[in-house]
Amino acid sequence: MDKNVVLAYIKTHPGVSSKQIADDLANEASLATIKRVINELVGSFYVRAEGKARATRYYVSELFAPVNLDEYYSKEVDERQGRTGYNFDLIPEVLSKASLFTEQELSELTALQAQFAKNFASLSVEQKRKEMERLGIDLSWKSSQIEGNTYSLLETERLLKEKQTAAGKTKEEAIMLLNHKDALDFIVANPDYLEHITVSRIEDIHSMLVKELGVDRNIRTRRVGITGTNYRPLDNEFQIREALQQTCDLVNSRDNVFEKALFVLVLLSYIQAFNDGNKRVARITSNAILIANGFCPISFRTVDSIDYKKAMLLFYEQNNISAFKQIFIDQFRFAVETYF
Repeated sequence: MDKNVVLAYIKTHPGVSSKQIADDLANEASLATIKRVINELVGSFYVRAEGKARATRYYVSELFAPVNLDEYYSKEVDERQGRTGYNFDLIPEVLSKASLFTEQELSELTALQAQFAKNFASLSVEQKRKEMERLGIDLSWKSSQIEGNTYSLLETERLLKEKQTAAGKTKEEAIMLLNHKDALDFIVANPDYLEHITVSRIEDIHSMLVKELGVDRNIRTRRVGITGTNYRPLDNEFQIREALQQTCDLVNSRDNVFEKALFVLVLLSYIQAFNDGNKRVARITSNAILIANGFCPISFRTVDSIDYKKAMLLFYEQNNISAFKQIFIDQFRFAVETYF
């Protein structure tokens, strides 16, 4: 049986019981098959169950339900039905109770990390340095490209290794790339710095990334808009700081490093605590958590910039993490298989 049939039914009948699903879809499949599909949907986090035994009711998960991005973005921004403001319940009520990865996903990520640890242990100090340098060039390039930087990967390598700027590029583009290198170098040299994250240390990372770029440091005090979406982040400095503190508390309360890294990656972008540089801060801070715990860092080298932005906008508008979680898994796999 196609699980999308059951998923669509639950979506249009929130709070439905398994008996109701089976009765209404009796022509589609047997009761046993429908129950099996429901269990698979719950196991993949597409559907959440509330209650116990016969009182169990099913709802489509706002966080994890699969979304057809082509279909979603076929509508113009003003036609999409999504959140336009910050969800105050997201961190304390939703994410605080959620596990981000299924057992299958965690199994894959854990196996990849074990492969990385084995490979990393076999390298000399010089080999480790060279591989981190290679990953750092890729990360600086891609993270900057996502923000509109026009340096090519080869031009980025020349800049970071030889301090040679590219013809026809702006000074600001070069500074952005060099700031990425400085921030990553700092994280590698001080691996414990963000093992326990704090608001002030996130501000420190931001200061490194926007140095000499004419961007205000520290928590913003004015409203910002985001191109391509009607979502508007918080505009109150005290609420922004509270949201950042909630993020720190959530991340520090988790034992799973992959969850910590993914939480930081999406929430620092969602909160938009700074006037500029938020997604860059998110990517560096996420990597800092991985490095602090001896995990493979991520360069994001093969992610398409548009796909990255679409996944992020989906989280802004729907609080749906499914597309971004897949990017994280794919990029962690790529990093393990490519570096070290």
